[in-house]
Parts: sequence; structure tokens; C-alpha cells
Amino acid sequence: MDCERTKIEKWSRFQLPNRWKTIGVLLCLALFVTAIVLKFTEFEVGWFKGVLRRGILIGLLIISISKDKNEDEMIVSLRSKAYTLAFIFGVVFTLVQPLLEYLIHNFVFEANPNNTFSYFEVLSFMLLMHIVFFEVLKRNR
Repeated sequence: MDCERTKIEKWSRFQLPNRWKTIGVLLCLALFVTAIVLKFTEFEVGWFKGVLRRGILIGLLIISISKDKNEDEMIVSLRSKAYTLAFIFGVVFTLVQPLLEYLIHNFVFEANPNNTFSYFEVLSFMLLMHIVFFEVLKRNR
């Protein structure tokens, strides 16, 4: 049991060095700009859209798990609180989003029977919420 606990604790404390945060931001921005450019062109490759989405998620994850410049116990506590808030908001988003989409499409636009949302929306929302909550908590400590 001690061996398993040690492995779990080791993984729970895993973080990338601070320089990876810049790499994550640049990756997200580059892929997001590429996605916007492709949206306004006639380039239609379905697999490339999936690659862009996964790349953006990887970039957000890199930002999320990168250490802060001054990583101390307070920052670790704030990071934990931000993960908790992001998880709660992610669950609420997952529960409320289909209802809002149904209401908007049925009352504002034409009814659309294919009202679904993807894992990308949920994961990107949760990672963005973690990054935002962490930065807000860090600035207001």
C-alpha cells in the first residue's frame, strides 16, 4: 500500500518547469489562429480539425500544469482551489449547456435535432476555467 500511495503522490505533484507555460501559450495561439484562418478558407480536411483541437487541449494542459515563477505552498493551495472550481464549473457547464442549446435553437433559430457538444468543449472549458481561476486567485491573494 505504501508503494501505491507513493506512486499516486508522485503523480499528483507532477508539474512542468515554468518555461513550458510560454510554450503552451504559443502552441495554443498558433493553433487557434490556424483554426480561424482555416475557417475562412475552403480547406476542408476533417482529420486536421481534430489535430488542431487536440493540439489546443495539449497546449492548455501544458499551461495548466506548468509551475509558477515563485512556486510555494500558497501557490500550490491556490492551484488546488482553481482545479476544484474548474471541475465544479465544468460539471455545471456539462449539465446546463444542452438545455441552453435546446432553448436557443428551438426558440431563436430553427429546431436542430443534432444538438450535441463534444469532449473538446468540456475539456477546453475546464482547462480555461482552471487557468482563469488560478490567475485570479493568485492576483487576489
